[in-house]
Amino acid sequence: MITVEKADPSAPDSLDLIEKLSAELAAITGDSGKRHFTAESVQGERSLWVVARNKQGHAVGCGAIRPLANDIAEVKRMFSDRSSAGIGNALLTFLESSAKRMGYHALWLETRRINRRAVEFYSKNGYSVIENYGPYSGRDEAVCFAKNLQG
Repeated sequence: MITVEKADPSAPDSLDLIEKLSAELAAITGDSGKRHFTAESVQGERSLWVVARNKQGHAVGCGAIRPLANDIAEVKRMFSDRSSAGIGNALLTFLESSAKRMGYHALWLETRRINRRAVEFYSKNGYSVIENYGPYSGRDEAVCFAKNLQG
């Protein structure tokens, strides 16, 4: 069983998960992704940092949303250590339902094309490819996704 709860992005469990994600991204893409994320960016109003825990209470995944526009939130730092099935789905479901409650109508995110596991995960979960936005505009290695939360 996986539980997901709001957490402090500066807590030791969170920092450990962020470092694991950064190392995995660097191995897959050559870029840790740290340049586009700070803990402060997910501590503001209408932002959320969450940690997934297994039945033993160990931190096994993380994720965040932060505002991009009044009705659009951005998914950041999604990570599962893949120690058990369902971590990514539990995180994404929690973030999507939280975003709806916060008044967002859509979620956007970016990943790298070479990160096939992430691309397939988001596609499987109802996310559609959109034109690259913000810092990802004009970057061929990046692929951006969106999901409408109104349906």
